[in-house]
Amino acid sequence: MRCRAVPLPFLVPLLLLASACATTGTAPAEAGIHQLLKDQTEAWNRQDAVAWSRDFAPDAAFINIVGTVFEGRDEIQQRHAGIFATIFKGSQSQVTVRKLQFIQGDLAIVDTTHEVTGHPGLPPGVQDTEPGVLRTQMRYVVKHVDGQWRILAGQNTDVKPRPQAP
Repeated sequence: MRCRAVPLPFLVPLLLLASACATTGTAPAEAGIHQLLKDQTEAWNRQDAVAWSRDFAPDAAFINIVGTVFEGRDEIQQRHAGIFATIFKGSQSQVTVRKLQFIQGDLAIVDTTHEVTGHPGLPPGVQDTEPGVLRTQMRYVVKHVDGQWRILAGQNTDVKPRPQAP
């Protein structure tokens, strides 16, 4: 079989259509993940550990900002109840999605940046990135299960302040 060139005026619309079809397939999934993050951010801002932990799978693992591993939704919820009552009491978080990558249709990796302000304290070894602002990078592995997105695993890492120029 011999290949023939497709005239440019026909090729461009085909490429645009293929691109649109490829991206619209993930739009509902992306919207669901963005809603999960919005709900979680609102729960943080209310210091509501139950709501903040709600979207974790029952057997999820979470590595917090200082490297402690919490196993299961219940343990994640208990730890967040503790920090909401102490070092992050009254704090506010703003979350920005940096990258959302689908591994399969029902499995994705989500990278976010968190800016936390208004905290009365920080865990040992953690410091503000700039005065009054704690920045962290959060990575979640999420899976669509029984009609909703669940967090299977999460890791939170603090962003250190830039070193002073010599």
